[in-house]
Amino acid sequence: MRNNLSIGVIQASLPSYFPDEHRVFEDCQAGLQKLCDAQGIRIVVAPDRPMNGSEARKAAEFCLADGADFLLLIHGGFTMGDVAHTLATIPVPMGVWATPEPTLDGDIQLNNFVSLNMTMSIAKKVRDLQKNPIQWYFGAADRPKIQARFTNTFRALSILKAITGSRIALIGGLAPTFYNMEVSSNTLKRRFGIDVEASEIVELTSRMAAIDASRASAELEKIRAAARVDGVTDEQMDLSARAALALRDICADGQFDALAVSDWPALQVDPGQHPGAAFTWLEEVDGIPVASEGDLLGAVTQLAAKSMTGKVGYLLDMTEPDLEQGDLLMWHGGGGPLYLADDAGAKWINHPMIGRGTEEGACYGTISDLVFRDGPVTAMRISDDATTMFDMEARVVGRAPSGYSGCRGWLRGFSFAREPASLDDVMATVMGHGVEHHFVLVPGHHHEVLAEFAAWADISPLGRLTARNHLDPGL
Repeated sequence: MRNNLSIGVIQASLPSYFPDEHRVFEDCQAGLQKLCDAQGIRIVVAPDRPMNGSEARKAAEFCLADGADFLLLIHGGFTMGDVAHTLATIPVPMGVWATPEPTLDGDIQLNNFVSLNMTMSIAKKVRDLQKNPIQWYFGAADRPKIQARFTNTFRALSILKAITGSRIALIGGLAPTFYNMEVSSNTLKRRFGIDVEASEIVELTSRMAAIDASRASAELEKIRAAARVDGVTDEQMDLSARAALALRDICADGQFDALAVSDWPALQVDPGQHPGAAFTWLEEVDGIPVASEGDLLGAVTQLAAKSMTGKVGYLLDMTEPDLEQGDLLMWHGGGGPLYLADDAGAKWINHPMIGRGTEEGACYGTISDLVFRDGPVTAMRISDDATTMFDMEARVVGRAPSGYSGCRGWLRGFSFAREPASLDDVMATVMGHGVEHHFVLVPGHHHEVLAEFAAWADISPLGRLTARNHLDPGL
């Protein structure tokens, strides 16, 4: 995962106004520091207050040289337009903050809102705000509304930093015929500087075979302690431990932030397994996202989800809409961490489908089997060559039957951009936008953060489509 976010602060005011007398900069700095400390964010403060464009550029260069990812211009008092004019031309994420007047009569003390207004209107004329937005903030540092606004920005920018310049190992390529998940590694490099390093599946299998038996046995003991083994052979459990260790080593050696692995069909030929339990183990214990079926954008989405929530999400299919109840089953028969399991807990089982219908039967273990606990969730996916994003809030509801073997949960109470949606609308949205069939599910509702992330990343949100009984052309 990338290093934590850094904020570059530039304090500005004409000397004919009174930010020092009213402790504007001190109060802003204290409030900002409290928010940043809570999120592990570093602050860099430019040493001088710029009065013109040249000084503004020096202030920005000072912050950027010290690693700032985001420039925050604080209007302590009215600031001349050439400061805004210069800063707005620097193509890095930027915000502008102004505070309310300390009094509402007599001589004006700060004239901050006018300065904020002027800064944003200047920026519109000199900056491509679609590709390089500027967020504005108005309010005192101790007010909950502005704290929430800053928190959304910092979380959103942390997501952007987490995926920018990340390294993903693509092992075994894309699963056969999954054309909808195709994405060019060059596209990911161009969009976000993401490095994709591809290797054949033998990179995994050869490492598995070379792992010392005692190391595999020690890891297997931990895996068995985490969940009950239900019908899986010792041989398959050993292969799961070896796969987890091999993938862990690949990540460490290549300094990868995430993996995209083709879990079928090659691994069923040699060594004769499904690595779902290994994926689960890395996600649960190491916090390493592993996207099954070679889904690169699934891995990118997982990196975003991990930055946003602190934990790896669940890579799932939208598997079965219950048209009578209006619920949606989200499920996958591969990996998925254990932390969202309900009170029944998780168990290790044989993969229920691979090998089914053959003489040997479904014997290619091992995967985790669990039902999600009730609560709010968000389903998301970065889509369309990393140019769009699907973002839906819902809640998990326990019901019988609980769904198919694997990681699963029933969802209801859907919304897009905080607007309620029916199950029919959900289906219309997914089908109409052609969203790829892996979604990352995380606990909690996160629309506001994801919406801001999409704006900073120049990604278009995929809005709700209303279900209709006729063909809707042009979708």
